[in-house]
Amino acid sequence: MTTAESAPEPSRTGEFDLGALLAERGAERYELHTRYLNHQLPRMLRTIGFDKVYERAEGAHFWDADGNDHLDMLAGFGVMGLGRHHPVVRKALHDVLDASLADLTRFDCQPLPGLLAERLLAHSPHLDRVFFGNSGTEAVETALKFARYATGRPRVLYCAHAFHGLTTGSLSVNGESGFRDGFAPLLPDTAVPLGDLDALARELRKGDVAALIVEPIQGKGVHEAPPGYLRAAQELLRRHRALLIADEVQTGLGRTGDFYAYQHEEGVEPDLVCVAKALSGGYVPVGATLGRDWIFKKVYSSMDRVLVHSASFGANAQAMAAGLAVLSVMEDEGIVARVRSTGGLLRTRLAALTEKYELLAEVRGRGLMIGIEFGRPRSLKLRGRWAMLQAARKGLFAQMVVVPLLQRHRILTQVSGDHMEVIKLIPPLVIDEGDVNRFVDAFTAVMDDAHDGGLMWEFGRTLVKQAVAGR
Repeated sequence: MTTAESAPEPSRTGEFDLGALLAERGAERYELHTRYLNHQLPRMLRTIGFDKVYERAEGAHFWDADGNDHLDMLAGFGVMGLGRHHPVVRKALHDVLDASLADLTRFDCQPLPGLLAERLLAHSPHLDRVFFGNSGTEAVETALKFARYATGRPRVLYCAHAFHGLTTGSLSVNGESGFRDGFAPLLPDTAVPLGDLDALARELRKGDVAALIVEPIQGKGVHEAPPGYLRAAQELLRRHRALLIADEVQTGLGRTGDFYAYQHEEGVEPDLVCVAKALSGGYVPVGATLGRDWIFKKVYSSMDRVLVHSASFGANAQAMAAGLAVLSVMEDEGIVARVRSTGGLLRTRLAALTEKYELLAEVRGRGLMIGIEFGRPRSLKLRGRWAMLQAARKGLFAQMVVVPLLQRHRILTQVSGDHMEVIKLIPPLVIDEGDVNRFVDAFTAVMDDAHDGGLMWEFGRTLVKQAVAGR
């Protein structure tokens, strides 16, 4: 008799029924959040009419308690790259749970992390090794630590308006003061304008810079690095023996129409690359930091330093299985090419509307990462309404568009950042032409209402009152 066959059955003192618990207590969701979690979240959702009850989801769609279909153009802030509940990812997770692996022993080498690292590195052949953590901000923290240790220098440069996470290290390279305020002192890092090579060169000449961390396309506002900037910045950094860190947490894994966004510019080879979000398949939190061999060997320079940087849940079997399934689906379903096609169609159709609507200033982005920016209109009537909103708080008009898209057209979107008149579209990468048509038709109807002086301006006045009251 084998050891497995002779193992006793675990004793059961009770049975947990998740379905019964949700049936009994699910209706309390907003009250539970108000009482035990971030109490401002349900308050905000109720204020803007986003306090929906969603029951199930599949692909790029989810359904509320009344059975109404909603189109997801947010993808959980980019986590749901393959949409919700992709069958291949679901099967991989069932398989890994059924395998009963001896996971996270911490004193062995399981195969799944090595296999996922191999598959990831195949998309960045100039990189050699991977550290697996649990989130995007943890991937950034890893890159910051590795860059500092490998170069022996303390300072990391970041770009104004950047977003790299909210833990203390990544917050130190966050370009938005609203996130940083009240959490000082942070690490000694310095902001430079995105695209400003002179500012980068001035900081590098000080001799204490370990690295520049940059999003090839900034999530806040959807601003792309100018053509040639990443390549020129890389040359400057190498000249001063500093590293280039590419934050691909949101832009990576096909989001912009290449596997990584830095690959849009020929010759760019970052020393460290951070990924997360879509690698999870929408199920298991995972982050990964890819880097050059010499950097890893310097950090892990001896057996004494084998655990100098680690994560308790890093490289767990469920996360690795999800990541492997995601990469398999991307290849089998031609996701990157699909993003180029669908994203190009969506961006082209939206850009054409700038000629029709004076409140629509610009449509920009790559692949399925698109920014829709609103601006000051020409006509006197609309200018007065626009000025009213701007005087109260910049960003209110974009919120006026987001709300009817959900309430009237059942399409979920987001304002791209605080005090920004920009809506960001980062839908699941699996949306199709029908989804594009649905969004463009709904957006057109909302913009028609705005230019005709319709109901959304009444909502705008409510937002102004709330802004003035400081709520």
